[in-house]
Amino acid sequence: MTTPDEAGTKAIARDNASRSSSRDEEMGILTPVENNQLKKSLKNRHLQMIAMGGAIGAGLFIGSGAALSAGGPGSVLICYTLIGIMMLFTCQALAELSVVYPSNGAFFEHCLRFLDPTWGFAIGWGYALTWLIILPFELIAASITIQFWNDTINMGVWVTVFLVVLAFIQIFGVRGYGEVECVLSIIKIIACSGFIILGIVINTGAVGRQGYLGGEYWSDPGAFRNGFEGFASVFVIASFSFGGTELAGLAAAESENPEKSVPKACKQVFWRISFFYILNLFIMGLILPSDDPRLLGSEGANSKASPFVLAIQDAGIKVLPHIMNGVITIAVISVANSSSFGFTRTVQAMAQVGMAPTYLAKIDKQGRPMRCTIVLLLFALIAYVGLAPNDAGMKLFDWLLAVTGVTYFFIWGSICLAHIRFRKAMEVQGLSLDLVPYKPSGGVWGSWIALIFNGVCLAAAFYVCAKPKPGATAAETAEKFFKGYLAAPVMFVLWLGWKVKTGEWRLQTPLHAIDLKTDAKFRDPVNFEPEEKNPLRKRMLGAFF
Repeated sequence: MTTPDEAGTKAIARDNASRSSSRDEEMGILTPVENNQLKKSLKNRHLQMIAMGGAIGAGLFIGSGAALSAGGPGSVLICYTLIGIMMLFTCQALAELSVVYPSNGAFFEHCLRFLDPTWGFAIGWGYALTWLIILPFELIAASITIQFWNDTINMGVWVTVFLVVLAFIQIFGVRGYGEVECVLSIIKIIACSGFIILGIVINTGAVGRQGYLGGEYWSDPGAFRNGFEGFASVFVIASFSFGGTELAGLAAAESENPEKSVPKACKQVFWRISFFYILNLFIMGLILPSDDPRLLGSEGANSKASPFVLAIQDAGIKVLPHIMNGVITIAVISVANSSSFGFTRTVQAMAQVGMAPTYLAKIDKQGRPMRCTIVLLLFALIAYVGLAPNDAGMKLFDWLLAVTGVTYFFIWGSICLAHIRFRKAMEVQGLSLDLVPYKPSGGVWGSWIALIFNGVCLAAAFYVCAKPKPGATAAETAEKFFKGYLAAPVMFVLWLGWKVKTGEWRLQTPLHAIDLKTDAKFRDPVNFEPEEKNPLRKRMLGAFF
């Protein structure tokens, strides 16, 4: 005999199934396939470390040198702070959406639901292609860092070693990813903390041959370099350095308790920005001059040109440059590990709704999307092509990386816009925000600020890519532009292609038609007591701690 509670549960299930089927038909996608579920194996400490160390990589340890050379320490401090604020609001918007809708695919599915299925398709494939292309590049990058110690062994050997290690980690599924990121993130955090202390010691003249430096390098060669172009260049470099910050939201579907762990992890962005990025870069600008010619090689994985390594070498410390290079190697491996997580979860979620080959939707009994993992590892073999002589292989990688160029700006902007439309749809459909388990203190205004910042980033990137170099030919200028901005037309082609396929030409899903209830983890409206509104001071502190 069916009890009233069981009957009610079945009715809700039928309603959700009907609503989900209707939404699928509207989006022009296949009905989600029957499948095993991803394992909810990520604990709170895993998400904390993913958030704290997820974006601390070559962008900080090496790419910051190019930023220092391009715009000077003043530009570095201002731009990284502004981008940090943008990412703080973006991650908090993602946290709210991920707590209510902790689905595999995260912002891909948020775009499907709150923006437009076609834009969701473009965002999903743009994000997946970014991680797919980054993996072989990071394998090469990790191999290049080894040359700091030994350049007699062929880099192909190290590519093989790192690829085998990465494949081994995949055996353990999301728990393996979480544990590895925990260890690697702790090492990176310790290194960043140590450099801050060391930098202060070097600046005061207690170590090294330079004597007391103080703010000397802010006066000569100066706080700013190369005018507006230099500032815009740093703005773009800073933006790319934060790639991977959104992974904590992507991990919500595999978290044991996303309602508590995801908001807390995303709040850690504040610490990462203020402590690891801004403070490290401020110290670096005090102990290394921005006109140092060695910084001109600080791109890719050339750890010999890392501003951190250079500053330590200039201080005459013998062992620490090797330790810092080891940290850089670990940071690059961490990005490779993250690429496997970002690609496999996004593609599996897309395959689940027919926006990628349905063959890739399969999740095994251990909760691993192994078919997606195999595709990723097979594509990673292209790393050997990048080792071709005369830089022929790296020229191919330059164009592959161009496909990923400004993709992150579209992704982060879409997260913010999805959050804005979620809040607006709640209002239009008469649902109280008290049902939402987590609401960032910045609210919808934080998302508007971050959305505008993403637009500014796109404009700055366009300016930097389109501005001809002195003496450059038209062909060289065109090549420079498309290598930096190719991702924008690629996103447009993806969007237009799905529009043509589905024949659905509306630009966005109407607010009243947005499905807010299917798979939503709202608070219980019956037993829920509205929380008291804290004073503004507490709410502002709550955004960070």
